[in-house]
Amino acid sequence: MKEYIEERVLTIADYIIESRATVREAAKRFGVSKSTVHKDMVDRLREINPSLSQDVRRVLDVNKQERHLRGGMATREKYLHMKG
Repeated sequence: MKEYIEERVLTIADYIIESRATVREAAKRFGVSKSTVHKDMVDRLREINPSLSQDVRRVLDVNKQERHLRGGMATREKYLHMKG
């Protein structure tokens, strides 16, 4: 694996753990696609640092469980702004 990819993977992993960021937030912050972030966190990070991979997985699992709540809140905000 190329060195710049490893650096990106580790940087994004640290960011996700520290900020409890979603894949979408991390992708926007680092200027890469959601698919790239997902592949980096699920596949590449496991090769580079398995223990860090488990920490990231925990954050991503929590985000996945809360996904429907965030979507509902976003829809609520949308309609509140439309009324006003």
